[in-house]
Amino acid sequence: MRQTLTLKATIAALTLVLAACGADETSATDTSHTEQNAHGAPDDDHDQEPAEEGHDDIVRLTAQAADEAGIAVENATTGAMGQTLSLPAEIRFDGDRVAKVSPKVSGIIARLYANEGDVVERGDTLALITSRELASLKATWLNAETSRSLSAKALAREEQLWADKITSEADVQTARAVYESAKAASDAAENELHAAGVSHAALASIANADDGDNSNAYLTAPIAGTVVRRTVTLGETVSAGDAGADTLFTILDDSVVWADIAIYKQDISRIRIGAPVSLKGNDGKAITQAVVAFVLPVIDESSRTATARVIVDNPDGHLRPGQFITAEIGVGSQSDVLRVPQDAVQTVEERASIFVPVEGGFAPRPVTTGASSGGFVEIRSGLSEDEPFVSSGAFTLKAQLEKDAFGDGHAH
Repeated sequence: MRQTLTLKATIAALTLVLAACGADETSATDTSHTEQNAHGAPDDDHDQEPAEEGHDDIVRLTAQAADEAGIAVENATTGAMGQTLSLPAEIRFDGDRVAKVSPKVSGIIARLYANEGDVVERGDTLALITSRELASLKATWLNAETSRSLSAKALAREEQLWADKITSEADVQTARAVYESAKAASDAAENELHAAGVSHAALASIANADDGDNSNAYLTAPIAGTVVRRTVTLGETVSAGDAGADTLFTILDDSVVWADIAIYKQDISRIRIGAPVSLKGNDGKAITQAVVAFVLPVIDESSRTATARVIVDNPDGHLRPGQFITAEIGVGSQSDVLRVPQDAVQTVEERASIFVPVEGGFAPRPVTTGASSGGFVEIRSGLSEDEPFVSSGAFTLKAQLEKDAFGDGHAH
């Protein structure tokens, strides 16, 4: 009987303990729920709070500021995109703008007026040559000119005497023959002086020249340009008419150069005179635009290539003979496509993008590009025809956008 009562008491005690534990668990659950509402998922009031506004990727510029920065906006248009061939090319001298200066008389270099790298104008003096040969030519001409003058006076006197019936016709004919001979000798001597570089205007000063001046021969520049080579030194003896001798000076006018493009045999028929050409440097950037002037009708036996020549204006001297570049030649056209200038497409956040005007400034817009040719890029998606976009100054906007992003701590 006592054991039965003890068992019942134990069961009752366990029941109370279990009930107390259940109450504690329920209380803990309620408390956890309350904390979750306070610190976990937001309730209805939290859902109605606005989220933090992110970076808008807009370059904010007024119309005046955009104009001052060179930002130009155009409406997108369609146009033909030509197919191109990318071929190697080499910059060469323009054969019509290179002068190799050699002496016209033999003598000794007495003075040098130009060095390699000097820029000279047409007619500038390059060197002074002391020449016995020139002095002899001038003396011969002076003698011949004196004989001509005297014989002319003698002829005039005989003709007057013949008119006065004082002399015979034979004497007149003899005087005329002497004059013609003297005149021929004078003309021959004068032509030799001209061949030696003495101008017609300089003939008058020969008779009155100071001692030694008639032996001075001045070597002058036949064209304007840069002295790119000088092979002569002071005191050196030089000879005229020596085919094996080096030219004394080489002058180059590089304001215009040739770009010779190597055309592979299978592509010759695709190249036409007047085809547009974009010349690019090793970095892929366009240097200048030109057209094919002509295609040489000869195929090189070793390289099996023909040459298409482009005549390029080079006022700043950026293109140098011997420089290798790449030429993209337009060889045809296809149907019209939506296209924009190459500079209008910029890489923003590793995506090809263009800038479009938005309220308060300009924003980048990703686009899908296609072929590029003639300074244009095809836009396949991301821009519609007649939609405004930044056609000039996109790089400036990109730089400003990256600057703003860096200042805001925003990673692009």
